Amino acid sequence: MNMTHEIKTLLYTAVNWNQAGIKTVLATVVDLEGSSYRKPGVRMLLNEHGEAVGAVSGGCVEKDILHQAQSVFRSGKAKMMTYDGRYRIGCEGLLYILLEPMVLSEKHLKAMNGSFRDRRSFKAETFYFPEPGEYEGIGSRLIFEGETIPIYPAFQGDKLEDPSLFTQSYPPVFQLYIFGAEHDAVKLCQAAHQLGWEVTIVASPDEDKSKDFFPGASRLIIPSFDKIDTSVLDKQTAVVVMSHSLHKDVQYMIALKDAKPAYLGLLGPAHRRERILSEFLNYCPDASVEFLDQIHGPAGINLGAESAAEIAVSILAEILSKLRGQKPMSLREKTGTIHG
Repeated sequence: MNMTHEIKTLLYTAVNWNQAGIKTVLATVVDLEGSSYRKPGVRMLLNEHGEAVGAVSGGCVEKDILHQAQSVFRSGKAKMMTYDGRYRIGCEGLLYILLEPMVLSEKHLKAMNGSFRDRRSFKAETFYFPEPGEYEGIGSRLIFEGETIPIYPAFQGDKLEDPSLFTQSYPPVFQLYIFGAEHDAVKLCQAAHQLGWEVTIVASPDEDKSKDFFPGASRLIIPSFDKIDTSVLDKQTAVVVMSHSLHKDVQYMIALKDAKPAYLGLLGPAHRRERILSEFLNYCPDASVEFLDQIHGPAGINLGAESAAEIAVSILAEILSKLRGQKPMSLREKTGTIHG
């Protein structure tokens, strides 16, 4: 599960609060007994003024976390708390939650900026004891390409005697490349942005569009077909080709012939897909079977979608099912846990 967009939001929010002189506490679910709406590794950020960013549950735990965090604001010491929802709402298990001060410096900011800009993975290590209470030195540290930086000065987690350790790896933020700049691309961009994905719009040079036309887009690029850089399309990338021009879509497919993204979708009905691929093979007769097999065309799952917004939901649902290795089905037909 790619949760990098969530931690990215928390990190930069913490930087802003710290620079404004506002005390900040990070809450991390480090363990779980039973079932929960969210899994270990979810985090939320709180400040001394009662503001919060992120969530660790469906909304039932956050008030207790805010109450428990008050002692951390006062003392500057990290603490463990538990939340047992099994007898309160019937769907939560026993959550083990670490509350710790978060004090990010220029050193953190420089490492974060480099990691996110260059799409490098990083890790978080959290040292804790499972019993509730305050503890000297427990807490988290971030690891960026071998550079290890604690998130608050009093951290001594690696020197504690027999602590529990929760480790989390963060791949690059998941990204979506949309090849096309029509109205339905706008809707897909907006919906993907709501998932926390970074969206890049690829428009052809003859289209008169700006980034402002695509709310939620990280950037708009207008390369010529032969200058499209596919080296950025890593395994944390989905691609949807949807220009509404058969000629342009063929050119985009030619540019993508060596790409291996996590998902490659082609908008439009089956007969249009066949025309595009036929033209594509005229230009690229040696295209690999692997490339052809990875194409999802028509893109999306069968939801009976009609509007551009509904089609966007259909496409994103297929991307998520591909990423998670799941076959779309009604949850009432699923046995076991319903999410994750």
